[in-house]
Amino acid sequence: MLRTRLFFDPYSASKLFAASALLPFSSLEYARKVFDQIPKPNLHTWNTLIRVYASSPEPLQGILIFLRMVHESPYYPNKFTFPFVIKAAAEIFSLCVGQALHGLAIKASLGADVFISNSLIHLYLSCGDLDSAYRVFTMIGEKDVVSWNSMITGLAQRGCAEMAFQLFQEMEEEGVKPNDVTMVGVLSACAKKLDLEFGRWVCSYIERKGIRVDLTLSNAMLDMYTKCGSLEDAKRLFDIMEEKDIVTWTTMLDGYAKLGEYETAKLVLDTMPRQDIAAWNALISGYEQNGKSKEALSLYHELQQSQIAKPDGITLVSALSACAQLGAMETGECIHAYVREQGIKFNCHLTTSLIDMYSKCGDIKKALDVFYSVDRRDVFVWSAMIAGLAMHGQGRDAIDLFSRMQEAMIKPNSVTFTNVLCACSHAGLVKEGKTFFNQMEPVYGIRPGVQHYSCMVDILGRAGLLEEAVEIIEKMPILPSDSVWGALLGACQIHGNVKLAELACRHLLELDPENNGAYVLLSNVYAKTGKWDGVSRLRKHMRVTGLKKEQGCSRIEVNGVIHEFLAGDNCHPLSKEIYSKLDEIVVRLKSAGCVPNKSHLLQLIEEDEMQEHALNLHSEKLAIAFGLLYVEVSQPIRIIKNLRVCGDCHSVAKLVSSLYNREIILRDRYRFHHFSGGNCSCKDYW
Repeated sequence: MLRTRLFFDPYSASKLFAASALLPFSSLEYARKVFDQIPKPNLHTWNTLIRVYASSPEPLQGILIFLRMVHESPYYPNKFTFPFVIKAAAEIFSLCVGQALHGLAIKASLGADVFISNSLIHLYLSCGDLDSAYRVFTMIGEKDVVSWNSMITGLAQRGCAEMAFQLFQEMEEEGVKPNDVTMVGVLSACAKKLDLEFGRWVCSYIERKGIRVDLTLSNAMLDMYTKCGSLEDAKRLFDIMEEKDIVTWTTMLDGYAKLGEYETAKLVLDTMPRQDIAAWNALISGYEQNGKSKEALSLYHELQQSQIAKPDGITLVSALSACAQLGAMETGECIHAYVREQGIKFNCHLTTSLIDMYSKCGDIKKALDVFYSVDRRDVFVWSAMIAGLAMHGQGRDAIDLFSRMQEAMIKPNSVTFTNVLCACSHAGLVKEGKTFFNQMEPVYGIRPGVQHYSCMVDILGRAGLLEEAVEIIEKMPILPSDSVWGALLGACQIHGNVKLAELACRHLLELDPENNGAYVLLSNVYAKTGKWDGVSRLRKHMRVTGLKKEQGCSRIEVNGVIHEFLAGDNCHPLSKEIYSKLDEIVVRLKSAGCVPNKSHLLQLIEEDEMQEHALNLHSEKLAIAFGLLYVEVSQPIRIIKNLRVCGDCHSVAKLVSSLYNREIILRDRYRFHHFSGGNCSCKDYW
């Protein structure tokens, strides 16, 4: 074409360019070079290049080409140009660019074109502007099936299931025949709403209307069944599906994992013809989100060793969350190192997970190092760091960080305020807590939720302002939850207020009759105030009803292995050495004048006659003994306990840190306790 000079004919050049850009063997790089050599590209050629870039990994280039066409060529965009460039704007989620293009289309008298309108609906939905999308939809004179599908699918994806159902009904009433894409959108809405009954009706509707069922639609039906919790329907459909892809298998695996059928889920993973990272992620996150963190990390290690698939950001976030739950900092550090070695980009999800992991594993310095090492920090990154400082009792630092967050023009959300109020609670900052709580709605436009009220009750209760805490509860515009009454009951235990403790316990048990912790806390209040008849009555009630105090469990990580101890545990293979070390600790404590605080046995429902022996068998003491034996002297002993640490164990940890010159970091259900050289950085509330 160059030799015959056909290339310089705009029509012939456009044919060559279309072939080089759109055919299966096309290369975008080569197509762009061809385009740049065409002396005078016609409008079709410009449109083709915009179209190719809009569907490429570089959609922004499509917008830049559009601007170049407007400024450099004699052509004005036509009805074919706008859908392509609007798609490019949707791909980069640029609402302002989309709005500008919408305005240009109206100016060109093309605003009523159905293809352009459909593109605009997709754009506005992609950018989260449901109102604008619906406005464009209603202004279309003759809606085609794509118009309806775009709107139904967009609503379903954004959780507006009822509106999606309503549009589907209107679509039928207007005589527009639904197709397979329509049904995928409707099934997605069913899955979001967890509406199994309507989902089953949709599946029968598909069969009755003879709608073509391809693999995508089959997978949508399968997804609906699993998310609605009907594994029987899902299994029945799975077994009759002639074609299955990786999505099919992963959907089944995810369904089993979410319903706690982990063995079956693992069997699905093992029998998949081809495993990709999405399947592994489904099972790892299933374990992690259901409190099976050890199993999640075990599967993560299996994935790494198998080299079947490479862990991605989702894998690492789930694994880091499991590390945070277990206190497995060594494993978390290995994951952090893997991220750096592999050159994985730090997005906000990964950054948040790393901050959360280091914070919950007791190393707030490393959490801060991660926070300050990243350039991009969204509201979740800031909130996670504030939460980390809060749980370590650094309330002032948390408040300072909250101020800097606002200076950085990051708008706080509901979670941010929960974390800020927790910081005030742990640091005893009553005045500051009240100020932040009172500013939430008038200053930040965030209506306080039940968690915020729980924090305020905790702040006031810890400070001894119990009547004020009750007043806040009485004035709540929403029903107080168990966490609100639990906060008041915990405060009553600290200050020994029997009357309010009974009130809080009664309300708490109305909401959660199986809450054994409520009985334990009330029993402690009775014991603290010498009301032994009340203690006996509660213990008898718990025996009769079969309620048992939640068993204490402490975990410690050594060389990447999590060791778990229960109260009085002798199942550990090194039990002999552990108890020998514990005996040594007891002797040294007595020599130092330490007298066991037996009053804390009142927290137990079943008292052992040998009270001192019972105290020595608390799970955190076993973990401390194990740590003294097997954690390197240069490293802190990090222990995670599932319940609140009792006062005796707190005193013992404090003295052990002095006698053995060891740093001990103990995390209980509520906060961290840092012990070093006989000092503790936290306040005592016992």
